[in-house]
Amino acid sequence: MSTPAIPQFTIGDYASFALAGAMGCGVTHGAMTPIDVVKTRIQLEPTVYNKGMIGSFRQVISTEGAGALLTGLGPTVLGYSLQGAFKFGGYELFKKTFIEQLGYDTAKRYKDSVYIGSAALAEFFADIALCPLEATRIRLVSQPTFANGLIGGFSRILKEEGVGSFYNGFTPILFKQIPYNIAKFLVFERAAAAIYGAIPTPKNELSSFASTGVNLSAGIIAGCAAAIVSQPADTLLSKVNKTKKAEGQSTVGLLIQLAKQLGIKGSFTGLPTRLVMVGTLTSLQFTIYGSLKKTLNCPPAVDL
Repeated sequence: MSTPAIPQFTIGDYASFALAGAMGCGVTHGAMTPIDVVKTRIQLEPTVYNKGMIGSFRQVISTEGAGALLTGLGPTVLGYSLQGAFKFGGYELFKKTFIEQLGYDTAKRYKDSVYIGSAALAEFFADIALCPLEATRIRLVSQPTFANGLIGGFSRILKEEGVGSFYNGFTPILFKQIPYNIAKFLVFERAAAAIYGAIPTPKNELSSFASTGVNLSAGIIAGCAAAIVSQPADTLLSKVNKTKKAEGQSTVGLLIQLAKQLGIKGSFTGLPTRLVMVGTLTSLQFTIYGSLKKTLNCPPAVDL
Protein backbone atom coordinates (compact mmCIF):
# COMPACT_ATOMS: atom_id res chain seq x y z
CA MET A 1 0.00 0.00 0.00
CA SER A 2 1.39 3.40 -1.00
CA THR A 3 1.91 6.07 1.62
CA PRO A 4 -0.88 8.67 1.38
CA ALA A 5 0.09 12.25 0.70
CA ILE A 6 0.10 14.53 3.74
CA PRO A 7 -2.27 17.44 3.03
CA GLN A 8 -0.88 20.96 3.04
CA PHE A 9 -3.32 22.95 5.14
CA THR A 10 -3.51 26.71 4.65
CA ILE A 11 -4.20 29.33 7.33
CA GLY A 12 -7.74 29.43 5.95
CA ASP A 13 -8.09 25.68 6.52
CA TYR A 14 -7.03 26.03 10.15
CA ALA A 15 -9.45 28.94 10.57
CA SER A 16 -12.21 26.68 9.24
CA PHE A 17 -11.21 23.89 11.63
CA ALA A 18 -11.30 26.39 14.50
CA LEU A 19 -14.69 27.77 13.43
CA ALA A 20 -16.19 24.28 13.13
CA GLY A 21 -14.77 23.36 16.55
CA ALA A 22 -16.06 26.58 18.12
CA MET A 23 -19.56 26.03 16.79
CA GLY A 24 -19.60 22.37 17.76
CA CYS A 25 -18.45 22.99 21.33
CA GLY A 26 -20.34 26.25 21.91
CA VAL A 27 -23.67 24.89 20.70
CA THR A 28 -23.44 21.55 22.50
CA HIS A 29 -22.21 22.91 25.83
CA GLY A 30 -24.80 25.67 25.67
CA ALA A 31 -27.55 23.11 25.08
CA MET A 32 -26.29 21.05 28.02
CA THR A 33 -26.36 24.03 30.43
CA PRO A 34 -29.39 22.73 32.44
CA ILE A 35 -27.69 19.36 32.97
CA ASP A 36 -24.41 21.10 33.83
CA VAL A 37 -26.20 23.27 36.43
CA VAL A 38 -27.66 20.20 38.12
CA LYS A 39 -24.36 18.30 37.92
CA THR A 40 -22.49 21.20 39.53
CA ARG A 41 -25.11 21.53 42.30
CA ILE A 42 -24.84 17.80 43.07
CA GLN A 43 -21.04 18.07 43.23
CA LEU A 44 -21.04 21.13 45.48
CA GLU A 45 -23.95 20.24 47.77
CA PRO A 46 -24.46 16.46 47.67
CA THR A 47 -26.40 16.46 50.95
CA VAL A 48 -28.89 18.99 49.56
CA TYR A 49 -29.19 17.59 46.05
CA ASN A 50 -29.34 13.90 46.95
CA LYS A 51 -32.26 12.67 44.86
CA GLY A 52 -30.41 11.84 41.66
CA MET A 53 -30.46 13.72 38.38
CA ILE A 54 -34.25 13.87 37.82
CA GLY A 55 -34.99 14.65 41.46
CA SER A 56 -32.37 17.41 41.48
CA PHE A 57 -33.86 18.93 38.34
CA ARG A 58 -37.24 19.11 40.08
CA GLN A 59 -35.63 20.50 43.22
CA VAL A 60 -33.90 23.35 41.36
CA ILE A 61 -37.09 24.23 39.47
CA SER A 62 -39.31 24.12 42.56
CA THR A 63 -37.01 26.28 44.68
CA GLU A 64 -35.60 28.72 42.10
CA GLY A 65 -37.74 28.45 39.00
CA ALA A 66 -37.02 26.94 35.58
CA GLY A 67 -34.83 29.92 34.66
CA ALA A 68 -32.22 28.78 37.18
CA LEU A 69 -31.38 25.89 34.87
CA LEU A 70 -29.89 28.39 32.41
CA THR A 71 -27.59 29.96 35.00
CA GLY A 72 -24.13 30.45 33.47
CA LEU A 73 -25.33 30.11 29.86
CA GLY A 74 -23.31 33.15 28.70
CA PRO A 75 -19.89 32.08 30.02
CA THR A 76 -20.62 28.50 28.98
CA VAL A 77 -21.26 29.36 25.33
CA LEU A 78 -18.41 31.88 25.06
CA GLY A 79 -15.91 29.84 27.06
CA TYR A 80 -16.50 26.57 25.26
CA SER A 81 -16.62 28.24 21.85
CA LEU A 82 -13.11 29.56 22.51
CA GLN A 83 -12.05 26.21 23.87
CA GLY A 84 -13.51 24.37 20.88
CA ALA A 85 -11.64 26.58 18.44
CA PHE A 86 -8.31 25.80 20.11
CA LYS A 87 -9.19 22.16 20.83
CA PHE A 88 -10.20 21.04 17.35
CA GLY A 89 -8.07 23.50 15.38
CA GLY A 90 -5.09 22.73 17.59
CA TYR A 91 -5.61 18.98 17.31
CA GLU A 92 -5.52 19.19 13.50
CA LEU A 93 -2.40 21.39 13.67
CA PHE A 94 -0.44 19.22 16.10
CA LYS A 95 -1.50 15.93 14.52
CA LYS A 96 -0.31 17.08 11.09
CA THR A 97 2.91 18.46 12.60
CA PHE A 98 3.68 15.16 14.34
CA ILE A 99 3.03 13.20 11.13
CA GLU A 100 5.31 15.50 9.15
CA GLN A 101 8.10 15.39 11.72
CA LEU A 102 7.94 11.64 12.29
CA GLY A 103 7.13 10.60 8.75
CA TYR A 104 3.91 8.82 7.85
CA ASP A 105 5.11 5.25 8.44
CA THR A 106 6.57 6.02 11.89
CA ALA A 107 3.52 8.07 12.86
CA LYS A 108 1.25 5.20 11.84
CA ARG A 109 3.30 2.78 13.92
CA TYR A 110 2.97 5.03 16.98
CA LYS A 111 -0.41 6.52 16.16
CA ASP A 112 -1.73 6.32 19.72
CA SER A 113 1.16 8.51 20.83
CA VAL A 114 0.39 10.96 18.01
CA TYR A 115 -3.26 11.14 19.08
CA ILE A 116 -2.32 11.57 22.76
CA GLY A 117 0.32 14.24 22.15
CA SER A 118 -1.87 16.20 19.74
CA ALA A 119 -4.86 16.14 22.09
CA ALA A 120 -2.80 17.13 25.16
CA LEU A 121 -1.08 20.09 23.48
CA ALA A 122 -4.30 21.35 21.92
CA GLU A 123 -6.12 21.16 25.25
CA PHE A 124 -3.40 23.02 27.15
CA PHE A 125 -3.85 26.11 24.98
CA ALA A 126 -7.62 25.68 24.93
CA ASP A 127 -7.72 25.72 28.74
CA ILE A 128 -5.86 29.03 28.92
CA ALA A 129 -8.77 30.54 27.00
CA LEU A 130 -11.46 28.61 28.89
CA CYS A 131 -10.37 28.99 32.51
CA PRO A 132 -11.60 32.57 33.28
CA LEU A 133 -15.02 31.88 31.80
CA GLU A 134 -15.34 28.50 33.52
CA ALA A 135 -14.50 30.16 36.85
CA THR A 136 -17.25 32.71 36.18
CA ARG A 137 -19.75 30.00 35.23
CA ILE A 138 -19.11 27.95 38.37
CA ARG A 139 -19.41 31.04 40.58
CA LEU A 140 -22.76 31.96 39.00
CA VAL A 141 -24.09 28.41 39.37
CA SER A 142 -22.84 27.87 42.93
CA GLN A 143 -23.88 31.36 44.13
CA PRO A 144 -27.07 32.33 42.23
CA THR A 145 -27.15 35.80 43.81
CA PHE A 146 -23.49 36.55 43.03
CA ALA A 147 -24.16 38.53 39.85
CA ASN A 148 -26.53 38.91 36.94
CA GLY A 149 -25.00 37.11 33.99
CA LEU A 150 -21.61 36.83 32.32
CA ILE A 151 -20.53 40.48 32.32
CA GLY A 152 -21.66 41.08 35.89
CA GLY A 153 -20.02 37.92 37.22
CA PHE A 154 -16.77 38.42 35.32
CA SER A 155 -16.54 42.07 36.35
CA ARG A 156 -17.21 41.36 40.02
CA ILE A 157 -14.57 38.61 40.23
CA LEU A 158 -12.06 40.85 38.45
CA LYS A 159 -12.79 43.82 40.72
CA GLU A 160 -12.95 42.00 44.07
CA GLU A 161 -10.42 39.20 43.60
CA GLY A 162 -8.12 40.20 40.75
CA VAL A 163 -7.07 38.55 37.50
CA GLY A 164 -5.24 35.74 39.28
CA SER A 165 -8.46 34.40 40.79
CA PHE A 166 -9.67 33.44 37.32
CA TYR A 167 -6.83 30.92 37.22
CA ASN A 168 -7.24 29.45 40.72
CA GLY A 169 -8.75 26.44 38.99
CA PHE A 170 -6.17 26.23 36.19
CA THR A 171 -4.32 23.27 37.71
CA PRO A 172 -7.46 21.17 38.28
CA ILE A 173 -8.85 22.21 34.89
CA LEU A 174 -5.66 20.86 33.30
CA PHE A 175 -5.96 17.65 35.32
CA LYS A 176 -9.58 17.44 34.19
CA GLN A 177 -9.43 18.57 30.59
CA ILE A 178 -6.15 17.07 29.37
CA PRO A 179 -7.03 13.47 30.34
CA TYR A 180 -10.57 14.19 29.11
CA ASN A 181 -9.34 15.41 25.73
CA ILE A 182 -6.82 12.58 25.38
CA ALA A 183 -9.53 10.00 26.05
CA LYS A 184 -11.95 11.89 23.82
CA PHE A 185 -9.75 11.98 20.71
CA LEU A 186 -7.89 8.70 21.27
CA VAL A 187 -11.04 6.67 21.88
CA PHE A 188 -12.89 8.46 19.07
CA GLU A 189 -10.12 7.78 16.55
CA ARG A 190 -9.93 4.13 17.59
CA ALA A 191 -13.70 3.60 17.79
CA ALA A 192 -14.30 5.29 14.42
CA ALA A 193 -11.55 3.19 12.81
CA ALA A 194 -13.08 0.00 14.25
CA ILE A 195 -16.57 0.92 13.02
CA TYR A 196 -15.33 1.85 9.56
CA GLY A 197 -13.35 -1.41 9.48
CA ALA A 198 -16.51 -3.41 10.24
CA ILE A 199 -18.42 -1.77 7.38
CA PRO A 200 -17.90 -3.48 3.99
CA THR A 201 -18.22 -0.20 2.05
CA PRO A 202 -14.96 1.82 1.85
CA LYS A 203 -14.92 4.95 4.00
CA ASN A 204 -14.64 7.36 1.05
CA GLU A 205 -17.72 5.77 -0.59
CA LEU A 206 -20.03 6.04 2.41
CA SER A 207 -23.02 8.34 2.30
CA SER A 208 -23.17 11.45 4.49
CA PHE A 209 -25.85 9.74 6.58
CA ALA A 210 -23.62 6.71 7.22
CA SER A 211 -20.62 8.91 8.09
CA THR A 212 -22.78 10.86 10.53
CA GLY A 213 -23.84 7.60 12.15
CA VAL A 214 -20.20 6.60 12.62
CA ASN A 215 -19.37 9.97 14.18
CA LEU A 216 -22.33 9.72 16.56
CA SER A 217 -21.54 6.16 17.62
CA ALA A 218 -17.81 6.72 18.09
CA GLY A 219 -18.54 10.02 19.85
CA ILE A 220 -20.80 8.37 22.45
CA ILE A 221 -18.13 5.79 23.24
CA ALA A 222 -15.44 8.48 23.44
CA GLY A 223 -17.60 10.76 25.59
CA CYS A 224 -18.34 8.10 28.20
CA ALA A 225 -14.66 7.14 28.43
CA ALA A 226 -13.64 10.80 28.74
CA ALA A 227 -16.25 11.49 31.43
CA ILE A 228 -15.05 8.65 33.66
CA VAL A 229 -11.37 9.55 33.28
CA SER A 230 -11.89 13.22 34.10
CA GLN A 231 -14.64 13.03 36.73
CA PRO A 232 -12.48 13.42 39.89
CA ALA A 233 -10.81 16.57 38.56
CA ASP A 234 -14.18 17.94 37.41
CA THR A 235 -15.53 17.62 40.96
CA LEU A 236 -12.38 19.22 42.36
CA LEU A 237 -12.67 22.09 39.88
CA SER A 238 -16.23 22.81 41.00
CA LYS A 239 -15.09 22.85 44.63
CA VAL A 240 -11.99 25.01 44.14
CA ASN A 241 -13.89 27.74 42.28
CA LYS A 242 -16.36 28.01 45.15
CA THR A 243 -13.86 27.80 48.02
CA LYS A 244 -11.71 30.79 49.00
CA LYS A 245 -8.13 30.09 49.99
CA ALA A 246 -7.12 30.65 53.60
CA GLU A 247 -4.66 33.46 54.20
CA GLY A 248 -1.24 32.36 52.99
CA GLN A 249 -2.60 29.13 51.49
CA SER A 250 -1.36 28.16 48.03
CA THR A 251 -3.59 26.84 45.27
CA VAL A 252 -1.85 23.46 45.53
CA GLY A 253 -2.49 23.44 49.28
CA LEU A 254 -6.17 24.16 48.72
CA LEU A 255 -6.38 21.38 46.11
CA ILE A 256 -4.82 18.86 48.50
CA GLN A 257 -7.19 19.94 51.27
CA LEU A 258 -10.27 19.57 49.07
CA ALA A 259 -9.10 16.24 47.62
CA LYS A 260 -8.73 14.82 51.13
CA GLN A 261 -12.19 16.06 52.06
CA LEU A 262 -13.76 14.51 48.97
CA GLY A 263 -12.11 11.08 49.05
CA ILE A 264 -12.51 8.54 46.24
CA LYS A 265 -16.29 8.24 46.54
CA GLY A 266 -16.82 11.99 46.75
CA SER A 267 -14.64 12.55 43.70
CA PHE A 268 -17.14 10.62 41.57
CA THR A 269 -20.20 12.46 42.86
CA GLY A 270 -22.47 13.37 39.95
CA LEU A 271 -20.91 10.85 37.52
CA PRO A 272 -24.23 9.45 36.16
CA THR A 273 -25.39 12.97 35.31
CA ARG A 274 -22.05 13.77 33.71
CA LEU A 275 -22.08 10.54 31.66
CA VAL A 276 -25.38 11.64 30.14
CA MET A 277 -24.09 15.15 29.52
CA VAL A 278 -20.62 14.32 28.20
CA GLY A 279 -21.70 11.29 26.17
CA THR A 280 -24.35 13.37 24.43
CA LEU A 281 -22.30 16.50 23.81
CA THR A 282 -19.19 14.61 22.64
CA SER A 283 -21.12 12.62 20.05
CA LEU A 284 -22.82 15.80 18.84
CA GLN A 285 -19.53 17.73 18.78
CA PHE A 286 -17.85 15.23 16.47
CA THR A 287 -20.98 15.05 14.31
CA ILE A 288 -21.27 18.84 13.99
CA TYR A 289 -17.51 19.17 13.47
CA GLY A 290 -17.48 16.55 10.72
CA SER A 291 -20.49 18.06 8.96
CA LEU A 292 -19.15 21.63 9.14
CA LYS A 293 -15.77 20.55 7.78
CA LYS A 294 -17.54 19.28 4.68
CA THR A 295 -19.67 22.43 4.44
CA LEU A 296 -16.56 24.62 4.75
CA ASN A 297 -14.73 22.49 2.14
CA CYS A 298 -11.94 21.57 4.54
CA PRO A 299 -9.44 19.05 3.18
CA PRO A 300 -9.65 15.58 4.77
CA ALA A 301 -7.25 14.72 7.58
CA VAL A 302 -4.69 11.96 7.17
CA ASP A 303 -5.86 8.56 8.49
CA LEU A 304 -3.20 6.69 10.44
